[in-house]
Amino acid sequence: MNLQEIVTKRTGKAISQCSNEELYFSLLEMTKGMAEEKVSNEGKRKLYYISAEFLIGKLLSNNLINLGIYEDVKKLLADNGKSLAEIEEVEPEPSLGNGGLGRLAACFLDSIATLGLNGDGVGLNYHYGLFKQVFENNLQHETPNPWIEKESWLTKTDRAYTIQFGGFNLQSRMYDIDVLGYNNRTTKLHLFDVETVDESLVGDGIDFDKEDIKKNLTLFLYPDDSDDKGRILRVYQQYFMVSNAARLIIDETLARGGDLHKLNEYAVVQINDTHPSMVIPELIRLLMERGILMDEAIDIVSKTCAYTNHTILAEALEKWPIHFLEKAVPQLMPIIYELNSRVVKKFDDKSVAIIDDERRVHMAHMDIHYGYSINGVAYLHTEILKNSELNNFYKIYPEKFYNKTNGITFRRWLLHCDPELTALFESLIGDGFKKDATELEKLGAFVNDETVLQKILDVKNAKKAELKDYLAKTQGIELNENSIYDIQIKRLHEYKRQQMNALYVIHKYFEIKAGKKPARPITVIFGAKAAPAYVIAKDIIHLILCLQELISKDPEVSPYLKVVMVENYNVTLAEKLIPAADIHEQISLASKEASGTSNMKFMLNGAVAIGTMDGANVEMHQFVGDDNIYIFGETSEQVIEHYAKADYVSRSYYDNDENIRRAIDFIVSDEMMAVGCRENLERLYNELLNKDWFMTLPDFEEYVAAKERIFADYEDRMAWAKKNARKHEPGRLLLI
Repeated sequence: MNLQEIVTKRTGKAISQCSNEELYFSLLEMTKGMAEEKVSNEGKRKLYYISAEFLIGKLLSNNLINLGIYEDVKKLLADNGKSLAEIEEVEPEPSLGNGGLGRLAACFLDSIATLGLNGDGVGLNYHYGLFKQVFENNLQHETPNPWIEKESWLTKTDRAYTIQFGGFNLQSRMYDIDVLGYNNRTTKLHLFDVETVDESLVGDGIDFDKEDIKKNLTLFLYPDDSDDKGRILRVYQQYFMVSNAARLIIDETLARGGDLHKLNEYAVVQINDTHPSMVIPELIRLLMERGILMDEAIDIVSKTCAYTNHTILAEALEKWPIHFLEKAVPQLMPIIYELNSRVVKKFDDKSVAIIDDERRVHMAHMDIHYGYSINGVAYLHTEILKNSELNNFYKIYPEKFYNKTNGITFRRWLLHCDPELTALFESLIGDGFKKDATELEKLGAFVNDETVLQKILDVKNAKKAELKDYLAKTQGIELNENSIYDIQIKRLHEYKRQQMNALYVIHKYFEIKAGKKPARPITVIFGAKAAPAYVIAKDIIHLILCLQELISKDPEVSPYLKVVMVENYNVTLAEKLIPAADIHEQISLASKEASGTSNMKFMLNGAVAIGTMDGANVEMHQFVGDDNIYIFGETSEQVIEHYAKADYVSRSYYDNDENIRRAIDFIVSDEMMAVGCRENLERLYNELLNKDWFMTLPDFEEYVAAKERIFADYEDRMAWAKKNARKHEPGRLLLI
């Protein structure tokens, strides 16, 4: 059924007479119908990608592109006086993810479908997702982020399970979201929900009764874990996710005529970070319920499950107190005790035990012992896991460890969010790159063609003007499109060092005050959410927002420097920010970023990186060369040595560097106190002065020098355009 037929059936109107809302829901119906026609489930073995997050973004335009009908639909609407871009604004963004691991999960689903592989995603149907970020009085406030509508991409299925917890049962319900591959099949994202969930538990903020599991289980992604009630709620969530997943795996295997004694020949389970780790004991338990003896069940599951590690940070490797598990999922404990007993009998090293001396269950340890592979998500990350963080396990299982550098869904980050650049590429090298990103390497032939380089600059200028208009309309933010757009967007965490960027802003503020005006105005744009319980991260947001207000009101500085923090950063905003960026910040402390895929998205859209030798920056540097990326800072080896020797003293940098001292002191200056909150600013000041755990200050001098170099180089527009063109050579990093 075509769009006009659906519109007529739904509204009785012509397309030209419909509201944007009516057209959106008609397009939704049409697209879901076309997606269903492409559903297939072929092949003996099936992948189940289990993840607490799927940061999928808005789906309408991406699905239209992958169906190959985006341009036709856009033209049809335009011929009827309607704008597809305006209709896209009607769509709420699914609030199902937060950061890199959720974005990677979304990428894999797209890739599975595009490559025609047999696999689906499994997660939870969070009603309010992470949270909606609101700024008031220069502070972050968290509010509910509802996205589920009566009619949406969610399709309710007949599949339901009774999930057992300690002392009660919950009835689940599976909902599906179609994930369309590019000119290929449709993958399913299976999201499990609770029939008894009650959204009325939540008021204006994100506080709710954390103990009423029957009503709260699927309300929020990552509920506040600053107390035991929040932490054990996460255990309930994780078990609910994996118990449903395990039952689904067994049921689908049997439905395909599979033999559970050979489950590993019919299913592979990818554990995306440690949140789904309980799938290992749960699959063992369910196989035993079906008559398979424990030894065999353990062997089967160990050949079925694989684990992706997303972090080097110790606090992100989940460790659950045994009393949490005994309360929430007592039926798993005999199996977990047995799994640990086998490890302890085999290895004398206490550090590899699943249960430690503090009676905590180490989820990653269970994944490593009872999974068949462990991968990191960038070369440096994997090497650090092997040589340092998980070295004790690497010595035991060297054959299990391997690297798989993260990638991006390049069609979303090029075809969808930068159609003008896409059209230019297509005019130069044909359309093969839309299916195979390695064909972007052909753009290297035009690196010295000034006509092409000027067209690249023209596209960038148009995207900068678009961002200006979008932020003015949606957030009341005014930008100067003739300024340099210097953008840092990612989760707010001290190791990502947004605080160093903010200190540079203060440094630049003083330089302008002293008469050292930049050749071109600079606009520094941040986008980030801080976890509700992460106090220092919220203080960093407060600092940035205070700088935004203070500088905007300063007539001496504001013509040359602007600071912006966009509110409620999400995929939709990223799709606007990334094509408009001139410079992007990849400035995490070396050895702490697992991958950081925004570097690929920015480079794909012709922005130049300033960064440390961390995460995937290492491979990017290797592929694009010294001239096309601005590297600074200490190496991962130097940083690791600082931690090992405990020899870093932040105050010594403060005492011995006038610029550092000036910038840090400004945080608690009278000017800042006039627009900020003393408690937040003083706490951040003391953190940087006396702790600075993620070593902002040692790299600051080099960072300032690199920034000045990159701003100066920007003024040679043709040389700058060549940097952009050369960035499209390493197609190998853009495969997902």
